[in-house]
Amino acid sequence: MNKLKLSVSIGNYDRTLALKDGRVGIEGCDINVVSLEPEEAFHRAFRYEEFDITEISMSSHMMTTARGDNQYIGIPAFLSRVFRHSGIYVRTDRIRKPEDLKGKIIGVPEYQITANVWIRGILQDEFGIHPNQIKWVRGGIEEPGRGERSPIDLPKDISLEQIPDDRTLSDMLEKGEIDGYIGARAPSCFLRGAPNVGRLFGDEYLEVEKDYFRRTKIFPIMHMVGIRKSLVQENPWLPVSVYKAFLKAKELAVHELNELCHLAVTLPWMVHHHNEAKALMGEDYWPYGLEANRHTIQTFAQYHHDQGMSQRLVKPEELFAASSLDLSKI
Repeated sequence: MNKLKLSVSIGNYDRTLALKDGRVGIEGCDINVVSLEPEEAFHRAFRYEEFDITEISMSSHMMTTARGDNQYIGIPAFLSRVFRHSGIYVRTDRIRKPEDLKGKIIGVPEYQITANVWIRGILQDEFGIHPNQIKWVRGGIEEPGRGERSPIDLPKDISLEQIPDDRTLSDMLEKGEIDGYIGARAPSCFLRGAPNVGRLFGDEYLEVEKDYFRRTKIFPIMHMVGIRKSLVQENPWLPVSVYKAFLKAKELAVHELNELCHLAVTLPWMVHHHNEAKALMGEDYWPYGLEANRHTIQTFAQYHHDQGMSQRLVKPEELFAASSLDLSKI
């Protein structure tokens, strides 16, 4: 039988490395893997449907699924997960606590990105700050002219304006023209130590994020894997084959984190950090599959709907190929 030739776009992660270097293959497929930054992968996938299998934004996938025009169907392999309290950057001469964000001008690279849905949801749940109490401005973090990758239709009480085409959010934050910024990437003004620019939760953000997990059991999901819908319709066996491959690649990566003889990651106490994560979050602290992540996905879906990103509340099962949720057991 001829193998299905597929293009695959995934980021440079330890949990996908085995797919890139050939240690793990996708049954019945001959794959060409390209590594892209998430922003580029999402832009090319959601606007032009360039890839057969691709890393996709949870937020954009949920939004297109709610509208019924999703080009991709997901499998429950979650390539990116990040606690996001650390993703709130502010002018420290004006903002010292979360409640100070009310009435302020806060920059976003895109309103719809997954990190920002989580941050807005956490600010409302944990600190009582509704998105309509903030003036939002949108633009590129480091490059001018960025907009939304997919169309959005926000509630009328949300204030969102585009910054000038020749400006960036990092520059405006450094000059005090905006009061803060939320997003997945740290702005360059923060990285180079610009005066009066810092994290909202300062050096304590790690403990804040650990406490959040202890209380909620949520490890926020950012990105998942999507397969072109037309391919799944033509090849119904494909979702399970793809999911099994991503599961195996992750298992190999986690196994290497236990290896003390020769460290797989350029971090001196990597094994210690790995064991710390297990002590707090459990043996499988980066779980794939729907059931292990149902609470996290339901929480995100509620945030997404409440913020007007999806016009109806999406059920977790709608995001995934049904066959990938029901693997056989021996």
